[in-house]
Formats: sequence, C-alpha cells, structure tokens
Amino acid sequence: MIHSISPDKAITLHDVKHIIDSNATLQLSDKAKHQIVACREYLDKKMASQKEPIYGINTGFGSLCNVVIPNNELEQLQTNLVMSHACGMGNEVPLEIVRLMLLLKIQSLSYGKSAVQLQTVERLIDLYNYKIYPIVYQQGSLGASGDLSPLAHLSLPLLGMGEVNYQGNKYPAEVVLKQLKLEPITLKSKEGLALLNGTQFMSAYGVWCLLKSHKLNALADFIGAISLDAFDGRVEPFKDNIHIIRPHKGQLQTAQTIRKHLEGSEILAQKKVQVQDPYSFRCIPQVHGATKDATNYVNSVFETEINSVTDNPTVFPEDDEIISGGNFHGQPLAISLDFLAIAMAELGSISERRVYQLISGIRNLPAFLVAKPGLNSGFMIPQYTAASIVSQNKQLCTPASIDSIVSSNGQEDHVSMGANAATKCFQVIENVEKILAIELLNASQALEFRRPLKSSQKIEKVLADFRKLIPFIKDDKVMYQEMEATLQFIKSIVI
Repeated sequence: MIHSISPDKAITLHDVKHIIDSNATLQLSDKAKHQIVACREYLDKKMASQKEPIYGINTGFGSLCNVVIPNNELEQLQTNLVMSHACGMGNEVPLEIVRLMLLLKIQSLSYGKSAVQLQTVERLIDLYNYKIYPIVYQQGSLGASGDLSPLAHLSLPLLGMGEVNYQGNKYPAEVVLKQLKLEPITLKSKEGLALLNGTQFMSAYGVWCLLKSHKLNALADFIGAISLDAFDGRVEPFKDNIHIIRPHKGQLQTAQTIRKHLEGSEILAQKKVQVQDPYSFRCIPQVHGATKDATNYVNSVFETEINSVTDNPTVFPEDDEIISGGNFHGQPLAISLDFLAIAMAELGSISERRVYQLISGIRNLPAFLVAKPGLNSGFMIPQYTAASIVSQNKQLCTPASIDSIVSSNGQEDHVSMGANAATKCFQVIENVEKILAIELLNASQALEFRRPLKSSQKIEKVLADFRKLIPFIKDDKVMYQEMEATLQFIKSIVI
C-alpha cells in the first residue's frame, strides 16, 4: 500500500494508525513536490537579491541572531547546526515513536513553507520506507524552539552522521546509507533550521499516547464490566435516564457501553442483596466518561498540530514574506499532554480501587480470591503492585507545562517543557495498561466464584480465550508470570 502525502489533504489519527498498521510506503503528491520546489526556488532568488539579514538563513541562531554569516559559509552553517544540536541523553526513543517522528516531519515539510530541497524531504521518506530509524534520545528538548535536540538526532543520518537502527541492529548511519547506495545530503541555507525547528518529538509521542489511550478507554470499560459482574454489582447506575439529565458525552457513552458488555448476564440479572455499590463501580460512567471526553479534546489538538507547519522562519512565496515567528512553541501540546496524563491516570486509579474491593472478602467472595486464605496469600500482592503503580502515576502527573527555564542568553525566555510532558504521559499510559491487566487477572478469578451463573456471552467468550493462557488459580504460585501473560493478552485483544 502507498500513502500519498499531500498539502491539501489533512491527516487524522485514524489515518496515522492505518498507515502504521498497514505498513504503507510513503510518497509525495505532485502538488507537494511542486510547492516544496517553488518555495526553495523563491528563497534562492530572495537570497541573491536581498542584502538585509534573514534570521536562521544568513544569521546565527537563538541569541546569536544578530551575527551575519557570509554567503560562502551558509551550507556549513546548516551542517554545524545539526551537529551541534544533537545533544540528547537518556533512554533511546522507542522505534515506533521514531517512525512517527519521521512521518510527521515529512507531513509538516510537505506544505512548502519551509524552503527545504525536495531531495531532503525525499531522503526522509527513504529513511521511513527502508525502515532506517535514527537513534533519538528522550532527554534534551525544552519544547519551545521546537524539539531541537531530538530532531537533530533524527536529521543526522541525512548527512551520513549519527546512528540508526536497521533490521533490528544499531549501525553508524553512513554504513547503512552506503549499503543502500544513498548519498548524504548537502544542506542548503535554512534547511538545518527547518529540520530542527518543529514539534515532531512532542507530536509523535502525543499521537502514540492518544492511539493507546483510545484502546485503553475501551479496555477499561470492558474490564470494568467484568469486575462489576464479579462483584455482583447493580445495573441501575448505568441506565440512560440518570445520564441524560447530566449529559456529558463520555459519561453517557460509557454507561451504554457497560450495559452492552453485560447484556444477557445471568449474574447481573439475579436479585441483589446490596442496596448500592462503592463509587469505583457505581461511578464508572462519570470517571471513565470524563477520561474519554479529555482524550477526545486532546485528540483534536493533536490533529491540528500534525497538519501544521511548525518550523521557523516560515516562508510565504505568495506573499513575498519570510516571517520569524513562534509556531515551534509546544505550549498547546504541553498542556494537552499534561491533561491526557491526568485523565488516563484516573482510569488506573479507579481500576486499582475495584481490584481492592474484589480481594476484600465481601459479597461472598473469599479473602484475596483464593481458597484457604492464610495458608495462601492469593491475590493480595498484585493489588500492592497496582497501588504502587497508581502512586507513581500521581507523581508523574505533576504538570510539566507550568515550568519554564530561560535559555539561549534570554532570547528563548519562555519554554513549554512539552517534551517532558510527552515522555511522562507515555509512562503514565504504559502504567495504566499494567493496572488494567492486574484488574483483569483479579476480575477473571473472582468471576469463577459466581459459577454456575454466567456473565454475558461477550465476556464469557473473551475469558475463554484468556483461560487458555492463564488458568484459574487454586493455590499460591509465582504470580508475576501470570501478570505479564495478562498484560500481553490485553495488548493483543480488540474490544
């Protein structure tokens, strides 16, 4: 499958998922090629006639913006920029996010407002299509002049520098380029800045987090429904009429989804002794729903961002203008990533509370969901693990976007810290997936104590597949293996 990148066709998160899942190859549309070439030609003509300095094109960068660079050093200026800004540290960025960074950088350059050479964009496409993934590091971006350091690492292989992951192994970029007969690019004026200024590190993390969040929202509803039945909970809090009078979209959607998951459950239909359920069950629509609404808002922010030009300066051939602005500033993303992390952390928080209720020895369930409690600890400690992860998420949810540190001798005096928001959000979402896995492990165990009554046909079908991997636990055993197997199970299922 081929995906054509065109400046007149917006890309959605659904499109991104389809491109990635289908392993599509990328190509530029004719219109994209035309606009990229026209913008580059405009800048070359402008440089030949204009005597005044233009930021980043024939000047230094940041606080060095008033240092004019001679024409015969402009190409070296751009090469120096990429080399000097590749200052990342810490863990390597996961390859699936590097892949997204390449895709989103190509998308941003396709609008023909960045004055790059056509061959530069096509070389980025080569990296993507050949699965040559630059080694990028998680630490180093302030999220304001764009993601300078991560994008420098992303760009080094264009010059035959840096390292790449190719076919599962790490190599010097020059070795892989030579093997594939790809010549290093010689950057022209403005190109280094076009590659490094931009929000593609934050955006790629955000896109990954959102795609994962949409799945976890669905999983939380499904696993929550299993827990509700295992706890012998009531259906009344999920009826439409109570949510219609407080019509938050996510709340109503969640209530309807829970009812649908439990349709036909014998356990749900039986007469209930308890008058009401704890909040972690009764308020699933309100809590899960608020997270869905937050996720949808953040989704809209990122769909705007990935269809934007975010480098600087921006070139407008049609207006005969080159404008030094601030589209690289990550504030919209930083705030949204903090918001998403908080919203997703709440899914984990309420999930852990349901786990706690299930192991508490109430509602005719044995203490810690195991025979002979005392001799057996059963499911005591998985709840500890969930509680530990929930607590870590609380710490990670301290907003990054409220922070700022002055850089570049005061020229860059307010930064977004969106990159830190992005990597924190990533970890929160990975954590939530683990918590939901622990809930499924507990809920599936608890449901067995309701036999011979059955849950809904949908739930019983999924649990039948689950039991092929993780059997009912009668006596104590090494639990981390069951927890990891459950995590892999929820990664693979589609709800």
